[in-house]
Amino acid sequence: MFFAALAAPALVGADAKWLEPHWVKVRSIKLSTGKPSHRIIHITDIHHKGDRPYLESVVRKINALSPDAVCFTGDLIEAKEFAPEALKMLEGIKAPLYGAPGNHDYWSHASFAGYAASFARTGGGWLVDSQAMTADGKVQITGASCLRGAPVALAPRAGAKNILLLHFPLLAERVPNQFDLMLAGHSHGGQVRLPFYGALILPYWVGRYQLGMFRLAAGPLYVNPGLGWLVTPIRFNCRPEITVFEI
Repeated sequence: MFFAALAAPALVGADAKWLEPHWVKVRSIKLSTGKPSHRIIHITDIHHKGDRPYLESVVRKINALSPDAVCFTGDLIEAKEFAPEALKMLEGIKAPLYGAPGNHDYWSHASFAGYAASFARTGGGWLVDSQAMTADGKVQITGASCLRGAPVALAPRAGAKNILLLHFPLLAERVPNQFDLMLAGHSHGGQVRLPFYGALILPYWVGRYQLGMFRLAAGPLYVNPGLGWLVTPIRFNCRPEITVFEI
């Protein structure tokens, strides 16, 4: 019993440091009551810092899931020198990639023109308070900037599925229109989550929306724990995630 007690913290530390930070989970969520018409993948908070093998493995996992579109909700990098490499790898996604910026994308001072060119090469778009329709005309994707007190009131399209890309989860409370799905990141799920308690530390503009699905006045909100890490490469009880929505 004594040795088991000594071993437990060591095992937790090894999991948090060496296993979970790159142990990507694929979570599937079906939102359609009938036969789904679209498979949409959500990724967020990559925070690329030069770990090329990891990001390449993420792109391979996405392609293996054969999505109709991929939605990214910000924080691709932390320093602008990593932007060209990260964007080049994302161009390897074999589906239209749509994205909206996070606070680190702004803080890095990377060129959003470069983001826009790379996202366009996939058939998608970089959406900063703007909208795009999928090629089949059945899904409208709206991307909101994250440096305002409330998302710009861009109207959903009647007769289409409408998806809103946010970075800060708390901004979903200020969305003035109805959406079929709102996607956000930023929280990282806290990176370290204690059972029966939740995140130890969270960034600002998260509120109660730490991780997972929530029902709000503007529609369902999903908060993804992200693929990268902040401050230190540690995750516990909070694996990085690729989320697959069947809509």
